[in-house]
Order: sequence, then C-alpha cells, then structure tokens
Amino acid sequence: MGEARRRGAVLPSMQTSGSKPCPCPSFKLREVASMYFTMIAVFLVILVVALQGSVPHRSDFPYKVPLDPQGLLELSWNVSYPEQAVHFQLLVKDLQFGLLFGMSDRGEFENADLAVLWSDGHNSYFGDAWSDAKGQLHMDSQQDYQLLGARRAPEGLYLLFRRAFSTCDPKDYLIEDGTVHLIYGILEKPVHSLQAINISAIHRGLQRVQLLKPNITIPELPSDMKTMEITAPDVVIPSQETTYWCYMAELPDGFPKHHIIMYEPVITAGNEALVHHMEVFQCAAEFDSFPHYNGPCDSKMKPDQLNYCRHVLAAWAMGAQAFYYPEEAGLAFGGPGSSRYLRLEIHYHNPLVFKGRRDSSGIRLYYTATLRRYDAGIMELGLVYTPVMAIPPGEDAFILTGYCTDKCTQLALPAAGIRIFASQLHTHLAGRKVVTVLSRDGRERQVVNADGHYSPHFQEIRMLKEVVAVFPGDELITTCTYNTEDRPRATVGGFGILEEMCVNYVHYYPQTQLELCKSAVDPGYLHRYFNLVNRFNDEEVCMCPQVSIPQQFFSIPWNTFNRDVLKSLYGFAPISMHCNKSSAIRFPGEWEKQPLPTITERLREPVPRCPPAPGPRPAAPVPLNLGKLRRD
Repeated sequence: MGEARRRGAVLPSMQTSGSKPCPCPSFKLREVASMYFTMIAVFLVILVVALQGSVPHRSDFPYKVPLDPQGLLELSWNVSYPEQAVHFQLLVKDLQFGLLFGMSDRGEFENADLAVLWSDGHNSYFGDAWSDAKGQLHMDSQQDYQLLGARRAPEGLYLLFRRAFSTCDPKDYLIEDGTVHLIYGILEKPVHSLQAINISAIHRGLQRVQLLKPNITIPELPSDMKTMEITAPDVVIPSQETTYWCYMAELPDGFPKHHIIMYEPVITAGNEALVHHMEVFQCAAEFDSFPHYNGPCDSKMKPDQLNYCRHVLAAWAMGAQAFYYPEEAGLAFGGPGSSRYLRLEIHYHNPLVFKGRRDSSGIRLYYTATLRRYDAGIMELGLVYTPVMAIPPGEDAFILTGYCTDKCTQLALPAAGIRIFASQLHTHLAGRKVVTVLSRDGRERQVVNADGHYSPHFQEIRMLKEVVAVFPGDELITTCTYNTEDRPRATVGGFGILEEMCVNYVHYYPQTQLELCKSAVDPGYLHRYFNLVNRFNDEEVCMCPQVSIPQQFFSIPWNTFNRDVLKSLYGFAPISMHCNKSSAIRFPGEWEKQPLPTITERLREPVPRCPPAPGPRPAAPVPLNLGKLRRD
C-alpha cells in the first residue's frame, strides 16, 4: 500500500502546471480509487486467510506440554535451527478475555518477555510486550513475537506465532539450551488496553520445559524388541501440592542380560498436567531381595533399604519425548551381577489439590536380547557429597566447582576414549546454574552440557546435540551456581534436600570401570580456614574433635572477610580426588592433596546472533477478529 501511495504522488491529476507530461497512460480519479480499494480488499483477504487458515498437522509440532494444572492451555512447538527460531502453537480450550504467554529468568512475572492476547469484549488484539520490575506491562517497540495465525476449532482457539532464539532486543528473553521458565496468565475480565492489565490480579502460573530440543536421528529399532511397563498401579494422588511416590517392581526370576534401547512415558489419560517427572532406579546388587512398597517416598513406612536403589535406568520430565540410545549402544539390565529390583519414583504436582484422582503412570522400557556392540555406562561428575563444600547464607550467585582430573581419565579410560551422548544435571534446592566443560591440555574445548536457568524441580536426561569424545588425559570440570539469599545459615554438601549437590550424570559408551570422577576441597586446608576465622573474628568457631564440620560452618559469623576467604580457598586449595570404580573403591594411586587443573585458555562466550531486520514493524498490536468474547 505504501508503494501505491508513492506512485499516486506522481499521477497526472497531481502534476503542477510546470511539469512535463507523463508518458504513462492517463488514469482518471475513479479508476485510481477502484485500484486502491481493490488492493485493500486483496490484502484483507490474504490477512483473513492467514489468520483463519487450517491448523498445521500435528507432526509439525512434535513437542507438547500442558501449561496449567487443568490442561486448559496446551503448548506445542517445533524448533528450526536453520531459521534460529521456535514456532509455537497454543491451544486455548476455554478462551475468556485473553491470555499472557512468555518467558522470564526463573518464572517471575516481573521483567518478563510476553506475548499478550487481550479483548475489551468486542475487539481483540495480539502484541509483543514486556513487564518492568513492578510488573507493569508495556508494548515492546520491537515486535518479535510474530503472529502467524489464529483459528477457532471445536476444541478451542489455536494461536500460532514465531519467535527467534535471539532478537538483540534488551527487553526480550534470550532462548538458550537448557531449561526455559514459561509463564502464563488468563484474563477473566475484559480490558480496554494492554496497560490496564493487572498481572497481580489474574490467574497465572509457570511451566518449565527444554525448548531447544536436539535434532537427532532416531535409530532403527530391532525386530526382536520387547517392552516392559514399570507403572505404579491405581495410585490415589494425594490432595497436596507436591508428592513423591515410590513403587517397587521386580524383574522375572532368572531374567538374562538385555539392552534397554529406548524408553518413553506412560501417562494415565487426564493426568498429563499432574505427572511432573518420573525416574526408574535399579537397586544395589549386593542385596538378595528388597521389600515391596507402594506409597509416598517420604513416608515413615517406607523401608530404609529402598535408599539403596539409586542406579538410574530411565528419567522423564514433562515436555520430554521418548529417549533413544545410539544404535551402537544399549543400557544393560538383567543377568549376573544385576539386581532384579527396580524402584519407580513419580513426582506429582497438584497445585489445585484435586481429590480422589487415580493414576497408573510410569515408564515403558524397550529392550532387546540381541546385545549391541557396546554397553552404555553412567558416570558421576562434579562434587563429592561432603559437608566440606559449603555455601554461606545470603549469597545470590555462589560458585562451587568439581573436577574429574587428567590423572583419573588417563588411568581409567580406554585409549580410544569414550563418547558422551546424554547428560542429567543435578543439584538440590539452591542450585541455579550448572555447566560441565571438557578441557584438554589446559584449554577448554567444548561444553558438554549447560543450563543457565537450571531448576531442581525440572530434571531429565537430555540427549546432547552432538556426541562428546573424551580421551585419556582430558579433564571434565563441573561448575554449579547457588542462591542462598533466603537462608539464615550456611548450606553444606550432603544428601539432605536442604543440603547441596553438584552432579552431572553423563551417559556414555563403551562402559568402563570408572563410575565416579569427583572432587572436594582438601580437609586439611578447610581446617586451616577455620583456624583463620578464629584468629580474625571475635566470635570463636569451636574446632573441638567432637564438633562436626556442618556445626563449624553454622557457627561462622558470615561477614565479608569470611565469605571472601572461603571463595578464595575453593579457588586455589588442593583437592581430594575420588576416581572410583563401581565397587566404590578408588583406582590405585595417590588422590589426596591433588593440584587444581590449570586452565590457560577459556571458551569464548557465545555471541547472540541477531536476525536480519525485516523492516520497521510499528509498536502496535495486531487486531484479531475473534467475535464477541463471553462474559460469565
């Protein structure tokens, strides 16, 4: 239309008396008006077709997750790495007067990046917006949530829109690998403008997903493949927000060695929004039998012996698809030296406290008796579960690092190395970021796995975008960032939920004897730290033999000096290396007071790629013809 206007400026009827006659054919004003309105009509037809077109085939959006506990908002998406963009399909099953959808650092509605659909009851609008530190909404000057279509269907309203990974707009969220905190809000009353939306007064929530799924090739499955469902039978989901449910299962007696080559979730219909994540653990082989149990994992009735079921066979979280092993490897289970007993753990998230909901969800294992070339293995990287690694209270981003040193990999890995194809990051409640980096000859070579928006409430085994080769003499360095701003005393390492961990369970092949490659600060240097604190503080930290390390940390006055010295200690003090076999016995060698690895060259921070400017897009919402919306 702009081009038509520019042409209209030199039409004969607009020429001045001194102008030369135009050689173009002469048009009368009526013909010009007819052409203009014809173009307008064509444009509107195209717009209506775009907004009212058919919903793309389901296969176009392979990933799906319910946003709210009732399942009224269902998000599907796909990832285009060539375009560096995510395409979203949002199904609104019960549209009222609009909704908010977006992303933020940890699920907050302040400083969030939002796509907003709103209505005054007669007219509807869609726009790219952002919220400030007080939660006030503003129309974004750069409209990067691009509406592709809107369509009503019997099941609800479909909204289709697109968003680039990086927009180089300071008000926009950078979509990265790892966890993304999605937020949503439902408008139950008409609003006359974007600014009139009060986000503190609307029904809202968050959902965590891995948006940028790896684009992997699904291997061909063997003809003799069998399936086994590990499901908790007929559980009555407790009427409380959070429940961890444990169920013991048993392999058939004499079950020979097989390879697990794939697994997927089995979710009871209607409970898709309540089953948050699930894991299947194999129990320790040194026990001949385990008691049967079907109940809450934190119940006093749960047998203590179930704590020895920790070997992960499968892990799924909401939004994840089926997990496939590489075609040359499978995870062994069954046979000599393998326990017949399995523990299924299900996390139910029931914030609306539904009562009487029954569930028989679990995980379906796909396995074969035709063993693949390699057994897959699982190796623990990071920090040893020990209280010598601690985080002071009131920290917003305290860093701890665990090492798998060159000395350990040189001794324990085969000459041809291993191939890491998947990874599961793990901390407890204070964890905010986790990253594992491969270093070779003192130079950081590549990131194995990273999550800059990590949440302990969303843990899954993630297939890597590319297989990582690790050779003898390489180092694997795992760094965790913690936030303890809400804690009044120090947080120490350990198994308790209010204690901390820093772990990366890497899945690799071929399996080796190396099962654990982790570190902790040398205890002698920590003892010197406590001595130093005593010398420079009026309050004495008791270092009597009967006082535990946690108690010594709890008694420290956490002034700036004590915090900074502890950070420095963890950054230079030698480490105690745990280079362990599956039997929990260390490989032969000297592992105490080992020097920290020396890194001479760091990986460069990735620079966000800005999409090419599509031309000016006004900071104005897109009007939608959705008809008159309902009033309850």
